[in-house]
Amino acid sequence: MRSRPRLRLDTARRLKPEFRLADSAQQIVGGFLLAGPFVVTEEVWVLAGAMNIWQTLATVGIVAAIGYAALYKADTKRDADHEVEVAGIPVRFLSLMIVSFGSVTVLALAFNAPETFLGENGLTTVEMTAVTFKAVSVGAVFSVVGAATADSVY
Repeated sequence: MRSRPRLRLDTARRLKPEFRLADSAQQIVGGFLLAGPFVVTEEVWVLAGAMNIWQTLATVGIVAAIGYAALYKADTKRDADHEVEVAGIPVRFLSLMIVSFGSVTVLALAFNAPETFLGENGLTTVEMTAVTFKAVSVGAVFSVVGAATADSVY
């Protein structure tokens, strides 16, 4: 009697399909959903004005860490090593970072938040841009959660 060969589970079949445009759309919805409240909160802009460069870089790093962990550590059906890459970085992760920072930036500019919260402080254009980037990085901490969750759930 011959023994039956054991079935091997192909790990590629258990992984979610490749990154698609629909995945970006899901990220955008989630990113905008959680970005909105933080763009129009004065405390975020005051906090951003008090942040130094190291705190800003740490915040950007936190956004990236949250995004990577949500995409590839919390979701066991996704593997960064099996995804399409650009310069060694998974396209899904790049999209997540663009959406996380981009959604906050778009809303800040659409709502005229920099001028509203910083306009009367006598800041130069360069200073206002720097504070706006800091505020965007704070908002991106929350936006990345919404974007990554929306990408992982659907």
